[in-house]
Amino acid sequence: MIYLDHHATTPVDARVLEVMLPHLRGDAANAASRNHRAGRRAADAVEAARAQVAALLGANARSIVFTSGATESNNLALKGAVEGARLEREAIHVITQRTEHKAVLDSARHLERQGTRITRLDVDGQGRVDPEAVEAAIVDDTVLVSIMWTNNETGAHSDLEAIGRITRRRGVYLHIDASQGLGYLPLDVDRVGADLVSLTAHKMYGPKGVGALFLRRRDPRVRLVAQQDGGGQEFGLRGGTLNVPAIAGFGAAAAILKECAKEEGARLARLRTRLFNALAAAEPLLNGPPLHGPRHPGNLNVAFKGVDAAAVLVDIAHDLAISTGSACSTGNTEPSHVLMAMGLGSDRASSSFRFGIGRHTDEADIDAAAAAFLTALNGARSTATEADAPDFW
Repeated sequence: MIYLDHHATTPVDARVLEVMLPHLRGDAANAASRNHRAGRRAADAVEAARAQVAALLGANARSIVFTSGATESNNLALKGAVEGARLEREAIHVITQRTEHKAVLDSARHLERQGTRITRLDVDGQGRVDPEAVEAAIVDDTVLVSIMWTNNETGAHSDLEAIGRITRRRGVYLHIDASQGLGYLPLDVDRVGADLVSLTAHKMYGPKGVGALFLRRRDPRVRLVAQQDGGGQEFGLRGGTLNVPAIAGFGAAAAILKECAKEEGARLARLRTRLFNALAAAEPLLNGPPLHGPRHPGNLNVAFKGVDAAAVLVDIAHDLAISTGSACSTGNTEPSHVLMAMGLGSDRASSSFRFGIGRHTDEADIDAAAAAFLTALNGARSTATEADAPDFW
């Protein structure tokens, strides 16, 4: 099988696994057990990883809080910041966009049920939010703006530096879900003006089940209320025994990505162009920004007239791993909320595919994937009747 679903998750890099194995085999101590040598070794591994993850953001290591993944980090960022603000004020307002990951949208919905006012901004036809719209939405009781770094379905990247200048000037926290695209589109928290950043290891060739939240400690100091009680780990913000093997792997993955991201991103972009050209005979319609515009270099999201994407995926499931949208929406038969928010319509959204090219993909994979996909696509088109075919052209 050819794996082109790297936006859903990435395989663990062999170099990452090498770092993890000692902590899985022999060094099994609790990182909080600093009274003996084994515990101190575990604690040292955690702190080394903390520094490696921080370096990917141009941040101080003490600003990194380890979590179970970006979903938890998003929950901690939004709910923790709102609860922190409630210690000082009653009226709370949060701004986000309609194309965010469900971890942000559902957290915002939870806060809304508790009395927080939520503004969900529209995006343009490329899936990008207008910084002027962000500024226009900020009012006196606005506490937080949450805008993702790179969209997990379309690869779209908004002008976060412009948004950061606005939030900094207006005295509002900026939260960025950087699960996708981090490294390929470099993120320096000071340059962007980010106050909270959610990360996950499994989108950067690290293990699943571990992530982090960058938390600005000064200028301004973000006031965050913990969402999980326990033994006071992670600066009192995330109680629970630390997953040392996964954290060590996360650090290794971050260090590798920091070293290779520029060269790897250029290679991914070349492969993406090759794939798009190979599909040209089927007349693909690109969803999101231009191929070489503000977009994840490994992302290709395209629609094809006259097909049901879900049916095509069934036909190629044994040969090719791609998707129609977010893996976190598996089982949801509704069209992609991202493509719908972009104004593309349900027919086109239901005829769209997401290809995620990755570190181990090569030209032979691209050519074989394109051939297999076109065979399935042409088969679906030949069996569809004129009445059944979606009409969005």
